[in-house]
This record gives sequence, structure tokens and C-alpha cells, in this order.
Amino acid sequence: MTTNADELPKRARRRTPAGAAVLREDVTEAIRAAVFEELAAVGYARMSIEGIARRAGVGKTAVYRRWRSKLHLVLDVVSAMAVLGLPAPDTGALEGDLRLLYEVTSRALRHPVASQIIPDLQAEAARNPDIAEAFQKALRDGQEGVASKILAAAEARGEVRAGIDPDLALDLISGPLYWRAVVIRSPKPPKGYLENLARATAGALKAL
Repeated sequence: MTTNADELPKRARRRTPAGAAVLREDVTEAIRAAVFEELAAVGYARMSIEGIARRAGVGKTAVYRRWRSKLHLVLDVVSAMAVLGLPAPDTGALEGDLRLLYEVTSRALRHPVASQIIPDLQAEAARNPDIAEAFQKALRDGQEGVASKILAAAEARGEVRAGIDPDLALDLISGPLYWRAVVIRSPKPPKGYLENLARATAGALKAL
């Protein structure tokens, strides 16, 4: 059987070009998970593409197909934190919403991986503007999204006035817990702390 030479370009276009294999999502997620584990284990400075690939159970080529450097890989993973965010509580009351948010956030910040990664990225952000921007955006967007929903619900219930300064409200809601868990790296809050914090923050928001 002979092949018409004029048909070759059309057939070639229907083939998957060499080296253009579809990137499997399960491999991508395995690499992202390995980044968190590797960051917690050795920190950003000592982290390597080789170590990430080994931990993910893939070859280095699989990593480089997706990200061209360690920096771009970490920036992508950190930025993805903002997309995941936190679920917005809906207890029917401002104080209840804040308490639930603080309980979830406190547990997340005390997780062994998070407690290692966040301080390390903070230190690296002081030296690398790109990491600083991505890290700040991830933290701010995640907290800002849930805080705005809590405030909107509280406003609809008449618990807070309309037009509260969103930046000030975000500082009041997120600042104390992050100060305790991230900056001074205090251990688990004492009994009653989160309940009292929620009550105090709700009172402050109502007074704005």
C-alpha cells in the first residue's frame, strides 16, 4: 500500500509530537505534596529538584516538564494556598463564626508541616522579593476571602454596621492568632483562649 505524500502533513498533525506527552494530574499533585514535605524536612535553601523528585517517586524530568526551577515550583505551590483557602463558617452568629474559624486555623497552623514551612518561607521572603510577594498573597487572599464572608453575614444579621474598613477588620480577625502561632510560635493555646479571642474580636468589630 502506497502513501500519498500530500497526506503526510495532515497525519502528522493528528499525532502527538514527541516529548509533548500529556502531563498527568496525579503526578503533578504528587510533586506538589513532595514540595511541602521537602520544605518541612530540609527548608528552602537546602531543597533540591532531585530531593523533590525522589520524594514524589518520579524522575527529575517530570518536575522540569512542569516547572523550570525550584523557585518557580515553590512560587506555584505557595500561590495555590490562596486558591484552597479556608471554609467560611456559618454558625448564625459573628462570635460563633469567629470561634470556628480560629479553631480550624489554629489546628492548621500547628500542623507539623505548616509550623516548619511558614517560618522558613518568611525568612526566605526577606531575601527574595518574588517569594515575599507570593507568600503574602497566599496568606492574605486565603484569610481575606473567609473574613469578607464572615463580615457580610454579620452585616446581613445586623451585628455590625455597613461599610466597615475591610483592612482593619482583617487585621482584627487574623492578626492575633497569626501573631501567636507564626511570629512568636507559641504552643497550643491554653484552654478558653480561642473562645475569649472570638468574643473580644466580635466586640471590637461591632464597635467599629
